[in-house]
Amino acid sequence: MTRSISLPFPPSLLLLLLVLVLSAATRPPFACDPGEKTTKDFPFCRESLPVAERVRDFIGRLTLQEKLKLLGNTAAAVPRLGIKGYEWWSEALHGVSNVGPGTKFGGEFPGATSFPQVITTAASFNASLWEQIGRVASDEARAMYNGGMAGLTYWSPNVNIFRDPRWGRGQETPGEDPVLAGEYAARYVRGLQGNDDGEGERLKVAACCKHYTAYDLDNWSGVDRFHFNAQVSKQDMEDTFDVPFRECVLHGKVASVMCSYNQVNGIPTCANPKLLRHTIRGNWRLNGYIVSDCDSVGVLYDNQHYTSTPEEAAASAIKAGLDLDCGPFLGVHTGEAIKRGILREADVDGALVNTVTIQMRLGMFDGEPSAQRFGNLGPGDVCTPAHKELALEAARQGIVLLKNRKASLPLSPHRHQTVAVIGPNSDVTVTMIGNYAGVACDYTSPVQGIGRYVKTIHQQGCIDVACTSDQLFGAAIEASRQADATVLIMGLDQSIEAEFKDRAGLLLPGRQQELVSKVAMASKGPTVLVLMSGGPIDVSFAKNDRHVAGIIWAGYPGQAGGSAIADVLFGTHSPGGKLPMTWYPQDYLSKLPMTKMDMRSNPSKSYPGRTYRFYNGPVVYPFGHGMSYSKFVHTIAAAPTIVAIPLAGRHRGSHNTTTVSAGRAIRVTHTKCNRLSISLHIDVRNTGSRDGSHTLLVFSTPPGAGHWAPHKQLVAFKKVQVRAGSQERVDVNIHVCKYLSVVDRSGIRRITMGEHSLHIGDIRHSISLQAANLGIIKS
Repeated sequence: MTRSISLPFPPSLLLLLLVLVLSAATRPPFACDPGEKTTKDFPFCRESLPVAERVRDFIGRLTLQEKLKLLGNTAAAVPRLGIKGYEWWSEALHGVSNVGPGTKFGGEFPGATSFPQVITTAASFNASLWEQIGRVASDEARAMYNGGMAGLTYWSPNVNIFRDPRWGRGQETPGEDPVLAGEYAARYVRGLQGNDDGEGERLKVAACCKHYTAYDLDNWSGVDRFHFNAQVSKQDMEDTFDVPFRECVLHGKVASVMCSYNQVNGIPTCANPKLLRHTIRGNWRLNGYIVSDCDSVGVLYDNQHYTSTPEEAAASAIKAGLDLDCGPFLGVHTGEAIKRGILREADVDGALVNTVTIQMRLGMFDGEPSAQRFGNLGPGDVCTPAHKELALEAARQGIVLLKNRKASLPLSPHRHQTVAVIGPNSDVTVTMIGNYAGVACDYTSPVQGIGRYVKTIHQQGCIDVACTSDQLFGAAIEASRQADATVLIMGLDQSIEAEFKDRAGLLLPGRQQELVSKVAMASKGPTVLVLMSGGPIDVSFAKNDRHVAGIIWAGYPGQAGGSAIADVLFGTHSPGGKLPMTWYPQDYLSKLPMTKMDMRSNPSKSYPGRTYRFYNGPVVYPFGHGMSYSKFVHTIAAAPTIVAIPLAGRHRGSHNTTTVSAGRAIRVTHTKCNRLSISLHIDVRNTGSRDGSHTLLVFSTPPGAGHWAPHKQLVAFKKVQVRAGSQERVDVNIHVCKYLSVVDRSGIRRITMGEHSLHIGDIRHSISLQAANLGIIKS
């Protein structure tokens, strides 16, 4: 016999209440649960106390064994103090990713907004866009944390210099220019961390700039990143490799820096006190923690044989300034190092101060997450319409128009009513988001995007990007004969360039070039080549082929890539992206091994140099190249011609000045120019018939360029929207010491006196830097 139960309200309402309760639930507090009387009264739980005092109290309550279990990314719980276990490793390179074990998708969080790969958004040269992407990614990260699906420490961004075009991870970076990379680092980190409370103490999530330093080789010609010893000069370290990390720490106020696998000048980066303790924490004043790349402490022992015992490896890393190990090595071997007397428990305490301080700043010791700032974020804040629209806009802004023969682009839906869409990347989805990505909200493939404008005839042409067979060529060629226009979507994917995989060459893989040429020759209408890739591709054949009307580089354009490509093809968005890296010809590679780190050319050894700053040989497309459907004209409205550089006191001795071919160069530290900047007022007129965004790039050529100074270097960039037929004034400030200085062979940053030439598009402007009291300096 069943017995009926009388409910105070209908079952349907009960179900609704249950759903509301479950949806409102968040993860249990990491620490300081207000429901646990035994722990909530500890001083480390009192939000009113200074963070440093709370951290000191917490660490003082730990046993040595408890401390050791907090040294790895999978940190153990401390139940007697009410501390839960924590996974430090999460990724948010261009949206929340599930690459690290700290983040999972499923349930109420089936995916997250997947923005274009970093190299693509870097091509926008739009600093406010980078910060906006960071804010969205951290909104979604906090929402997932509140829902128990993610952590709060994200090991992103990757700000290594894209030094060699073969590097498989160049796609993750902002490109080859240190000023561009530094600005990207600072702005993306600010967006992620949300540390806008004036002091920068409270963090939305904790970002991490990686991989410090001179890390830009994964696996090339028998040399892998675990065994590579990067030989780097003081000059290159100061003016190239250090720049983005310095900006990340000093101006981005990043919470973490990750050291890399490789050695630099014979010392593993994760065991180098000069790099970690002296530079990052000392000179740059990192307010945060230093973490190893995953298993790199083990690598310096097992692979590089830098120490004779694992205990010595653990001790050398911690004493060098490493605070957290991605991996188990420190947790396993640090205790024995202390027993042997080669490490002190106080050294471990120092490391924990840095990691626990970040957890405190994240609010992880403040009890119930839902009661905190950002505690209201939940499933409804992930994959929102606004976030998806930003992903689309980021892809549009990052697309670069490389060639537009006889203004064949944009295509017209009226004149080109049927378009043949051909190529191994024509209907891809996951390829568009590149590496270190998560599960996208949804996808629009290129053929889908084009199909929203016109009727399409779709043929792959190649089975995949390897394109080893021509068996599908015939159908592709026939499609191009039938259509009013042809779009070939070719390029690379993670099978060609990726972590652990550097490229063997710069040409299109397999028989892709043959397919492009044959289709272009047969096409009834204009043929447009669209390239997906992270690194540059030698497409000289298409650049010089009159049958190829246009070339577009889309990078890896993210979840909305297909829509963005179509919007550019059909002109609803005028392209404004610029290449953030040089596109070299294939034979460039024969002139320098990937292992040679020197940036500057050496003609006596037939060494051509690297990046646009130091290489002046033939290119396919230069750094900063990018066309538009409009035409923009620059005029300098106002700019100084002479700038006096005040000197700081009397500096005697030949070490204070150096001479280059054009004049004297004075140490930056011997000047009073911390706040000295040059203001330029530039008018940008759109003389075309279409509205468009324009990327304003300002380069400087210093006196003595080509000696040890760069041929030219980027000193400022701005994104400006200009309506057809109208004009906008752009104000640019150039910090003299930061951007008009050069670095000598000893690694000393100096300001060269004399004529500096500024390049803005086709115009040039000379500024003479003159020492205010040069006479007191004696060489």
